[in-house]
Amino acid sequence: MAKIIAGVGTSHVPAIGAAVDNGKTGNDYWAPLFQKFEPARAWIDEVKPDVCIIVYNDHAHAFDLSSISTFSIGTCESFKSSDEGYGPRPIPDVVGDPRLAWHLCESLIMDEFDITIVNDMTVDHGLTVPLSIMYDQPEAWPCKVIPLAVNVVQYPQPKGTRCLALGKALRKAVEAYDQDLKVAIFGTGGLSHQLQGPRAGLINAEYDEKFLNDLATDPQAVAEITHTEWLRESGSEGIEAVMWLVMRGALGDKVDEVYRFTHCAASNTNYGMTILTD
Repeated sequence: MAKIIAGVGTSHVPAIGAAVDNGKTGNDYWAPLFQKFEPARAWIDEVKPDVCIIVYNDHAHAFDLSSISTFSIGTCESFKSSDEGYGPRPIPDVVGDPRLAWHLCESLIMDEFDITIVNDMTVDHGLTVPLSIMYDQPEAWPCKVIPLAVNVVQYPQPKGTRCLALGKALRKAVEAYDQDLKVAIFGTGGLSHQLQGPRAGLINAEYDEKFLNDLATDPQAVAEITHTEWLRESGSEGIEAVMWLVMRGALGDKVDEVYRFTHCAASNTNYGMTILTD
């Protein structure tokens, strides 16, 4: 059977992708952050997942306000990079795993999650930046990828309890698959940041550290955080971190923290990473 071997939580700051694409990772601003990626890259090179399920939010590129789905899974053979206003990123196409993706959709729908099945889509920085963080600039991505898009842009977003439950159902689905695969699951987005309004530039590092602590040791407490608290404490975009609960739900009750760090600021975001294993 397939097995979830680890969970990765990472911010998906678009400027990180731009730094990679434009050869700026070694300059004075970006080098301190990219140096902290090296242990994570060494770890993933060692464990070599066959498939990465990447939980992320689309930023109005593959989806828009004409149709808003809470949870969507991409079932394509491959996914091209979205044009986010300055052309698609110069990266390899993301290779999907349609057979596993359809299996996940079937299992999750039978478990009463209303999953939107997407057979034609592009992927934006929410998904591609985490790949660049973990794999740098390969000629081809060394794993297959299943995109799981979550609406955290347009209210009402899913509750943390629903995201945690989705992760548990994902684990059940993966473990029922009939191929021997190593699967990593990524929760992406956050940490605290706000891009507009009077609080633009908000960073709440203390709140983010508590989030990371509780995510590992008491995920139910994180799941109970209300939308109002997320917005108040971590900013209008910081609520993206609710997607890390899907990753955490796919792991066991007790986890080991393989690696963790925060870096303030990456562009206008408090960057965070955690790698968790059962």
